[in-house]
Amino acid sequence: MNSLDWAVLIGYFGVMVAIGVWSHKRVDNVSDFFTAGGRMPWWLSGISHHMSGYSAVMFTGYAGIAYTYGVTSFVTWSFPIALGIAIGSKLFAPRINRLRSRLHVASPLEYLKNRYDLKTQQALAWSGMLLKIVDVGAKWAAIATLLSVFTGISLNQGILITGTITAIYCTIGGLWADALTELGQFVIQLLAGVAMFVAVVLELGDRGIGFLDAWDQPALQGHEEPLVADYGAVFLLAFLFIKLFEYNGGMLNQAQRYMATAGPREAERSARLSAILWLVWPLVLFYPMWMSPLLVESQKPDGSDSYGLMTEQLLPHGLLGLVIVGFFSHTMAMCSSDANAIAAVFTRDCAPVISARARAWTQRTGLIAARIATVVFLGLSMAAATQVNSPAFKDIITVVIKWVAGLMGPMAIPMMLGLLRPFRRSGPTAALTSWSMGLFAFWLVNYPIDWNVDGGVPLQYQVSIPLAVSLVLYILIGFLKPEDTPERLAIIETINTDGDGAAAAAIPTPAGGVEDAVRAPVKD
Repeated sequence: MNSLDWAVLIGYFGVMVAIGVWSHKRVDNVSDFFTAGGRMPWWLSGISHHMSGYSAVMFTGYAGIAYTYGVTSFVTWSFPIALGIAIGSKLFAPRINRLRSRLHVASPLEYLKNRYDLKTQQALAWSGMLLKIVDVGAKWAAIATLLSVFTGISLNQGILITGTITAIYCTIGGLWADALTELGQFVIQLLAGVAMFVAVVLELGDRGIGFLDAWDQPALQGHEEPLVADYGAVFLLAFLFIKLFEYNGGMLNQAQRYMATAGPREAERSARLSAILWLVWPLVLFYPMWMSPLLVESQKPDGSDSYGLMTEQLLPHGLLGLVIVGFFSHTMAMCSSDANAIAAVFTRDCAPVISARARAWTQRTGLIAARIATVVFLGLSMAAATQVNSPAFKDIITVVIKWVAGLMGPMAIPMMLGLLRPFRRSGPTAALTSWSMGLFAFWLVNYPIDWNVDGGVPLQYQVSIPLAVSLVLYILIGFLKPEDTPERLAIIETINTDGDGAAAAAIPTPAGGVEDAVRAPVKD
């Protein structure tokens, strides 16, 4: 990097902070901070939903998969995400929007204390927050890895720089700042992605390799195969189910995008836009990664530095700075949205249970608490980032695929399936059992069993077994021990219908009912 690249990078950071300051004017209360008051246009929500699913992991971990295996990086990652969101646009997006518009909640988990009970809500809230600390820590480590390639600064310094800038703008401006910066980041990503695509095509042309002829090169032998090695059919099916839950709200930050729109129809349109972007745009981003074995030689065994090396080699200064900004934009978009979602869960779901004072917070005090929770979460995730590549967590892609994908299912299934009428018989027993046994299954296949199997448990089973255990138990226990009380049925009907139906009148309002729920949870 030279002075021009640094100017682009510093200018980008300045714009992000300025957007946060401007967005501060639109945040008057907790609802504005966490759900934009339900005033976000569907197209902005859709772009924000799309961008909040990216991070620099794509340019490190998935670039390594693309360098090693080729097109399976798209087939087993962005394609199932696109398909999962498309399904969720009908199945989940409208129902999640009704959580805000009809139940008046600000956190995606806030409805669980009436849908199940307080213990279920707290189990999912605390475990979800812990998982997100690890997940976001991997994202900070990914962007710091890329930054070290270009600037030579240490991993910890890169984590500190990116985390601090993100903390400033998302703490000041809340979800509005997240969405508006993600819109700007989408434009930057578009320019940077196209620049890199063109640079790779031109470089291949200079070497006498045509756009389509490249696949005939010996270095890319087998790279056109859609399913290879650990990324086979079982992995693809498991990942589709995981992403169906994760990217439609199971990891909380995407749920906020659905909640932020004016109504269920707008939430559905938002999801469809995000699905289209996930299907089309990653093809442009992945093509240079697929071609990377022809252009660079990775210095890392997993190939995670290949995209950074290729960028540094092919792009002139200025454009190099723009692509580096693109790396930052991905990671900061996802991490800021996660921070906002986790702050919502803590201030709305957890703090009122552990503190009587929190149950009496005014709008102003609640907003201050939300901002403090955002900063604390980002600080904890940055601390976790320093442990990536340690014996406990291993490399970045291991954290993202094994830990996050493997643990997300048990946490998301009670939340997401609890929205749907066919699962109305599943109550607190089904939810807590599926959650706890799913986590236990994750531990078994990743540690005791993995240690005693020659070569270890294949990756596809490490991520699919916990999900399968949770899903089967949630459905089975619902049939064997139905807990569909009138109050729970009323909640489900309100989530599944528009208008002021009679069912809505029977529902305790979650937004102001935290204290009541703590004192007298729903009885069977």
